[in-house]
Amino acid sequence: MGEKKGSTRGERLAPARGRRRRPAAENGEIISMTKVCKAYSTGAPALKDVDLHINRGEFVFIVGDSGSGKSTLIKLLLRELTVTSGSINVMGYDLTKIKHRKIPKFRRNIGIVFQDFRLLKDRNVYENVAFAQRIVQKSNKEIKKNVPSILAIVGLAGKYKAKPKQLSGGEQQRVALARALVNKPTVLLADEPTGNLDPKNSWEIMKLLEQINENGTTVLVVTHNREIVNAMQKRVVTLKKGVIVSDEEKGGYIDED
Repeated sequence: MGEKKGSTRGERLAPARGRRRRPAAENGEIISMTKVCKAYSTGAPALKDVDLHINRGEFVFIVGDSGSGKSTLIKLLLRELTVTSGSINVMGYDLTKIKHRKIPKFRRNIGIVFQDFRLLKDRNVYENVAFAQRIVQKSNKEIKKNVPSILAIVGLAGKYKAKPKQLSGGEQQRVALARALVNKPTVLLADEPTGNLDPKNSWEIMKLLEQINENGTTVLVVTHNREIVNAMQKRVVTLKKGVIVSDEEKGGYIDED
């Protein structure tokens, strides 16, 4: 992948246009949101009648302006929030009925990468990644095998002793990505992963995400980066004011004024 620019899509899609859903047994759905509504405590809607169905192994961009509901959607998929109405199923877990004690086990199969890295500043690169393994009670033997392996994949094998403050923004995001991937998640959620990066590092992170996806991980990326979305030509789901206004198999960033 290079720093290529995608053409701006001039056409607009009609609101609520989406992909035809096939039965889950046929298409291997890993994420299913049906008629999902989420209201703030004030009663204002964050999401309204959202239908989103993602197959195992897909790469999906979630785009939209600030306040469109992207962050709420991610929090619902992580079960940080609960729906006001509707249903959500992720990896076979019914998130409307899941017991609180089972949520940690559910999240073990989800990797999450944030815009602000969220690294442990007092620990080095190795320990930041090992921390994720210790949470799921991996043995020291497994940790000593898995951490160097994932650091090599993200290009940081030689920086394992460095503290976060000694790294560039791009390197810190690679550490965050390694931490999200070390437990081999089924689904990876990336919330504005390039938001604090320059164009070169942004493309390198996106290339890594694409490679991860090619190895079988389902990847959802929330982003405002039009150039990346336009160039990569993946599935693009556009939110506006809590409603999915378009869902394209391969597309670009659609401005919904």
